[in-house]
Formats: sequence, C-alpha cells, structure tokens
Amino acid sequence: MNILNYCLMKKSILSSLILFIFTLFPILAQSVDDEITLIQAAFGKDKKMLIDAYMDLPESVSSSFWTVYAAYETERQALGRERIMLINDYLEGYESMGEIEADDLATRSLKNDVALSKLHSKYYKKFKKATSALDAAKFMQVDSYIHNTIRNAMQQELPFIGEF
Repeated sequence: MNILNYCLMKKSILSSLILFIFTLFPILAQSVDDEITLIQAAFGKDKKMLIDAYMDLPESVSSSFWTVYAAYETERQALGRERIMLINDYLEGYESMGEIEADDLATRSLKNDVALSKLHSKYYKKFKKATSALDAAKFMQVDSYIHNTIRNAMQQELPFIGEF
C-alpha cells in the first residue's frame, strides 16, 4: 500500500471512529456497559483494518503478530472501558464536582494512564519477539497515534471543571 492511500484511509477511518464515538456519547448515561461494548466492537474492527494496512507484515510473521495483537487488544480494551467510565463519571458530575470527586477522578485517570504505559511496555517486548524491533516500534507508534487522536478529539468536547 502506498503512503498516500494509507494516509487517506487513516484519515477516513479515524474520522468515522471519532464521529461514531461522539454520536454515542449522549447515550452513555443510559446503558454504559452495553454502549462501551458496542463502541469497542466497532472501533476494534476499524482499528485492526488500519493497523493491518499500515503494518504490511510479511506472511512469515503475520500470524504471530496477530496472535499477540489479540491478547494486547483484550487487555487494552479493559483499560479503554475504564477510561470511558471515567469520562462518563466526569460528565455526570462535573457541574457539582467537589474536592473528593475531583481527587477520585484525577487519581483514577492517572492510574489508567500508568496502566496503559505498562501495557505498552509489556507488549512492545512481545511484539518485538513475534516480529522485529522495527515492526514492534511501528505498531506502538500507530497504536499511540490512533488512541491519542481519539483522546484528543474527545478532550476537546469535554467541558472543563468549573466551566459551566
């Protein structure tokens, strides 16, 4: 796949993921668990397609890469679920947030960030063993890009504490 096609596909998939997530934000308060499962299922398919196109792995390592990827995604989705629950809790209480609630949300958010960093470190080693250091680094770069782009877009839509 040439770089232009990859960039166009990346932009298209990320745009649709972000739009999908934001259309579901108002629904989150109704049935959070079901909605998180729906978001993660849709996101997972598009993300895998984007990563597959970007990685362009040879057949000799493709199978082992996707095995590690499946395990990684299972663990990452649990952290993603926690992150979405944090956002939901924030949206439900930011207007009346006090010291205790702010401390709880900040502490949980920091723990989630640390857990994600540890997950990346753990799986970088596994991806490197399954493929190569270059492929493992490539995966970490694109995975971070995808999640940071979505996280950034979501952050832009969230009100600041005390804003309203």
